[in-house]
Amino acid sequence: MKTNNRLNTCMSVSATAALLPMDGLCYKMSFQGSQGRAYLFNSVVNVGCGPAEERVLLTGLHAVADIYCENCKTTLGWKYEHAFESSQKYKEGKFIIELAHMIKDNGWD
Repeated sequence: MKTNNRLNTCMSVSATAALLPMDGLCYKMSFQGSQGRAYLFNSVVNVGCGPAEERVLLTGLHAVADIYCENCKTTLGWKYEHAFESSQKYKEGKFIIELAHMIKDNGWD
């Protein structure tokens, strides 16, 4: 079945793994991941979530949990569980996906 939804997929496996709907994109501006540019998503599908741990990131202390492709188990980014600084609270419950781990699917630019 063909869909008009824009998708990103995990680049390590075939198209059905780690689908990341572009309509879940929270902010169009880029974020910085541990391996380069990244996007912040409101929601993702077909990903697993590891245990939360505190990390000092570029924007301060956060409690984050690594997220990974359910199919190939590649770490894709992380989920913000808690932000300790008030200016960063908008990230809580959202997901960082690093561009190094994604490809665009469904033939969109």
